[in-house]
Amino acid sequence: NFEKNSVIDKGFQTSFSDLISMITTSGDRKKIKNVSIKELKGMIDSFTISDEKFINNEYFANLETTFNKKKILKFLENKNIFPSIPQRNKVLLFPILVETKDNNIYLFNNNIFYDKWNEQKNSYDLLDYLLPSEDIEDLIELQKKSQDIETYDFSNLINKYDIKDNIILIIYKEGNGIKTLSKINLNNTLKIQNKNYPKKDIINEDDFSNIVKNLKQLYEDQWKKNNQINTSIKLSITISINSKKTKRIIELERALNSIDLVSDFNILNFNSESIQYKITYNSTPNIFLKDMREKKFELVMKNNIWTIK
Repeated sequence: NFEKNSVIDKGFQTSFSDLISMITTSGDRKKIKNVSIKELKGMIDSFTISDEKFINNEYFANLETTFNKKKILKFLENKNIFPSIPQRNKVLLFPILVETKDNNIYLFNNNIFYDKWNEQKNSYDLLDYLLPSEDIEDLIELQKKSQDIETYDFSNLINKYDIKDNIILIIYKEGNGIKTLSKINLNNTLKIQNKNYPKKDIINEDDFSNIVKNLKQLYEDQWKKNNQINTSIKLSITISINSKKTKRIIELERALNSIDLVSDFNILNFNSESIQYKITYNSTPNIFLKDMREKKFELVMKNNIWTIK
């Protein structure tokens, strides 16, 4: 009873779910329900199937799906959802386990969060976590400050690593549950979050897995909020480029296609001297100029039109 089309449809649904999980927060994903396969297919630009095979009467294949960025953004805009730029990032994580009964602190040894934090990972997760290397001096320093661990300045420990974004996670193990304090420093923005997990025991595999999953979702959501695309901002920008520089024109169009905050662009007019592009951009002029500089394009203003040098 094998029906290839129904299997491919399930692959499309999985691809769509992974994409949405990558660019929206957990709260916004609740607004996306019952998307028909017909509507989903309407947002697909192309797909490829490779390595098809049957093994022991089971079908295996690799499905690669390319979605249309404009249609995805429009779909989310209609649901009043601001998507995020799917930008991966490395984060330094300090998981500090505190036994409240005797006020002992564990950073490396006897710390299940240090040992198993990176065992759970989804393909659509954007944050990659770097845990601190085992340094007995760090542990001794923290143990001295056990009474004031929440207000301790971790900058000396953080500065040992060449990573700007960091999360200090303090886990309080109490008799009847777990409490956590997270100091989330992403994109130079500090967010403090307290979570309570009553009747949870980290020795229990399921309890521990659920706590880590919940905390990672919290950090993913904060990262996405910091990188949201405000599709309600529709800044119209006109840029001009020398029409004789064919290679540069091709590079420009590739750059505009790759910038997430560019929702649309088209040729406004052209002649033997120049081509003018009209661009719809979902942020401020300063961020547009920054994006263009990162793509190796410097712009100067001439007669109210941005011109590429």
